[in-house]
Amino acid sequence: MATNKTEQIQELDVRVLIPIERHKTLLQMFKDLSVGGSFIFINDHDPLPLYYEMRSIHGDVVGWEYLQRGGVNWKVKVTRNEASQGREFTDISTLMDLRKMDPKDWMRVIFHRYGMTPTGETMEIIAAQEPTEIHDFFNKKFAERHTWTVKKNEPGEYVAHVTKKEVGDDDEDAIVVVKEFDVRPYPPAERHDMVFNSYDELRPGEAFIFYNDHDPKPLYYQIEAESPVPFTWEYLISGPEEWKVKVAKT
Repeated sequence: MATNKTEQIQELDVRVLIPIERHKTLLQMFKDLSVGGSFIFINDHDPLPLYYEMRSIHGDVVGWEYLQRGGVNWKVKVTRNEASQGREFTDISTLMDLRKMDPKDWMRVIFHRYGMTPTGETMEIIAAQEPTEIHDFFNKKFAERHTWTVKKNEPGEYVAHVTKKEVGDDDEDAIVVVKEFDVRPYPPAERHDMVFNSYDELRPGEAFIFYNDHDPKPLYYQIEAESPVPFTWEYLISGPEEWKVKVAKT
């Protein structure tokens, strides 16, 4: 006699987590899934970089279905389609395999993930050949603040380790905080303008600090996309009720 069994799918709102913890949490959830198992998560921006990160680590077994798109409410259903052995690593924090990505997404995905990488940690980039556009952009935008080490360069497989360098004492001393402000009393549109106007006013070597009542990471993504000059984004307080961020042009 057949019985009907309702599948219970876990649903998680990761917007309450800082971005790097979102990736860690969701990667672990996928690793723990049984074949055919699924979970749903809600994010405040398109989580496409996470999809590529999952594919890079676990292979072509990741089912990815957008249930809702746009604004600050992105809902995605993730399914494990087949059994697989995900790559384990201890010498790097993550890996991004360009061979498993649409080339038009390479720049966006790599620099989104690199932006979340803590200083001192390493991201592995794998490609069919040297990704010269990405390598050149690292050299242009991050200059001496990263190292690019070629680990393998063979036909069909190029592997580089990109390490975000620790900020030295001299670098810290060179940054001058010129403004500190609290955006919490203001409506969202005004908060956005306050941060971007302050950023536009910065000169290289200057920084400002601002306070918010939630993680302002979407502002980071917009600055990253629009800023022609290198900058840093440092969390001084990371919630849960108060967020304090230092933004500097380097």
